[in-house]
Amino acid sequence: MPRVKRSVHARKKRRKVLDQAKGYWGLKSKTYRHAKEQVEHSLVYAYRDRKAKKRNFRRLWIIRINAAARNEGLSYNQFVSGLRKAEITLDRKILADLAVSDPAAFAKIAAQAKAALEKAEKAEKAEKSEKPEQQPA
Repeated sequence: MPRVKRSVHARKKRRKVLDQAKGYWGLKSKTYRHAKEQVEHSLVYAYRDRKAKKRNFRRLWIIRINAAARNEGLSYNQFVSGLRKAEITLDRKILADLAVSDPAAFAKIAAQAKAALEKAEKAEKAEKSEKPEQQPA
């Protein structure tokens, strides 16, 4: 069986890692051993932080929606509950954008949510008054 010459592939592999490590400080960008370790850590951080970025944006959107909803006299959870009851299906990203860029449109949506909440409350009260309380046996 002929022997395998690995020079080209090994050099290509090392060059790839060193290219990924461009801009790192000191030996982390110069030597393969240090660069390899730092690139591995960097990829782990990048993966972790892509997930964290989604969480951070969701938190930001909720904060913005909450602030705008409170201007309309609703808390965040009341607002979201009202949206569900009004069958308005807008995601948090769109709602937050509306709250910041178009407060008038957000106010209309909040009014619809508030009306749906009040309607649901009235229906709930009517249902309770119709149903007689049962005596414990």
